[in-house]
Amino acid sequence: AFPRPNADLPLSSSPSASLLPGVLQEPGAPKSRVYTRGRKPGGEQQQPPSPAAMESKSVGRFTLGRQSSLMPESDGELEKLVAACEVEDPEIPDNIRLMYLANEGDLAGIEELLDSAADVNFRDIDGRTALHVAACQGLTDVVELLLRKGAEVDPKDRWGSTPLADAIHYKNNDVIKLLEKHGAKIQVAPMHVKNAREVPEYEIDPKELDVTNSIGTKGTFRVALWRGIQVAVKMLGDDVITDEDKVRAFRDELALLQKVRHPNVVQFLGAVTQSSPMMIVTEYLPKGDLCQYLKNKGALKPIAAVRFALDIARGMNYLHEHKPEAIIHRDLEPSNILRDDSGHLKVADFGVSKFLRKANTVREDRPLTCLDSSCRYVAPEVFLNEEYDTKVDVFSFSLILQEMIEGCPPFLAKQESEVPKSYAAKERPPFRASLKLYSHGLKELIEECWSEDPSKRPTFKEIIARLSSIQNHLAHKRRWKVRPLKCFQNLEAIWKKDYTDPGSRSSRSSRSSRSNC
Repeated sequence: AFPRPNADLPLSSSPSASLLPGVLQEPGAPKSRVYTRGRKPGGEQQQPPSPAAMESKSVGRFTLGRQSSLMPESDGELEKLVAACEVEDPEIPDNIRLMYLANEGDLAGIEELLDSAADVNFRDIDGRTALHVAACQGLTDVVELLLRKGAEVDPKDRWGSTPLADAIHYKNNDVIKLLEKHGAKIQVAPMHVKNAREVPEYEIDPKELDVTNSIGTKGTFRVALWRGIQVAVKMLGDDVITDEDKVRAFRDELALLQKVRHPNVVQFLGAVTQSSPMMIVTEYLPKGDLCQYLKNKGALKPIAAVRFALDIARGMNYLHEHKPEAIIHRDLEPSNILRDDSGHLKVADFGVSKFLRKANTVREDRPLTCLDSSCRYVAPEVFLNEEYDTKVDVFSFSLILQEMIEGCPPFLAKQESEVPKSYAAKERPPFRASLKLYSHGLKELIEECWSEDPSKRPTFKEIIARLSSIQNHLAHKRRWKVRPLKCFQNLEAIWKKDYTDPGSRSSRSSRSSRSNC
């Protein structure tokens, strides 16, 4: 262990003033002044360095112990600099010695240095502080002492790592709790990569996203400007980056969005994963979601409801038929269905979606609560924490289709937390609208889609075929309604023309006479 400076000797004559292992200094740099507690050679009382001097760039590097969590595994420029710095210097600054003592866990030595002249916030060439060193080593008592002596809680080193990020990287849980107690915030994205060549192709520079005049939308979404176009940005804030479940959901959503391309699925544009806050960037659909549209419009005509239902079914069929892994949305509801400029619908928000890999079913990691997501459209097998498959999306779809005809959400009079209990008890929303609005098998289709037995629910491929047939019947019926109206309008136009132009009647009469001849 490194010996603590002798209290009876000036610090400059202490054994610690010799070259410390792991301490590098730039070649050609001026000898580092060691401030002692005694007097200068001329007898004048030595003064501690000014703040400006303390803030000047360090000429040393501390290389002992665990290094920055974000330090590249192979950094050619750094290796050259380290090699060039390996020169002996008989005088080592107190500040560098402070980092050495922090690495060794020498509380008495640290306190003595700080009481003399050392700067608790001193940074070496790499921007690392004694707090970085102690956090890496997991020395809780040293971290506590440095914080008590005024250490900045969130300093960033040259790679952008903070003491908290280092503690998280090395799994020093007690240090993590202590730093967070003192207000430390995670500033390094959990998906950060050390090698620049590992940065994903979809990575967006956050500086390109202009959120100064951004508009807040639902949840964590914001509207921003990116390369001259409006985009939707889903943000994972600093307060949830340490939540492993939410970070995992973010990773899963990102992995899914990269793989999907369909006219009825919202378009993924890129993501910010190398800095905090992390973001997912998708196309922006200014016409809003189906939930708001139904609030404004109320019940839709069957022809419009079926057209919307086909948009949803086509997007969902693409997800369920996705190869090699089917995709379960699991949170299909009107607020997660967006309208584009042409009035068509797109499925969005894959925050709780699942890949259906080798197994035919999946299961939630823990029982669902209505705090996690909306429960009004969730299938009973999800609520009961049973294994489920793609048919949970079919159940949700049936409720959305019925809502478009009825003009109100399912079981509107019930508290949201009570609705899934009703589904589990085999209750279903009543059909209150006229049965004429559910003609051509629409009511039967809805009832099959919310069947208690998931295996009896149709696939979206079957749903598309049946909805297309219903759409054709409704369109044919509409044409027959329109044709008589046009016929009467034409007769009325002819009568008006005859009334105002008698000559036209005589000319038609003469033509008629000639034809009879």
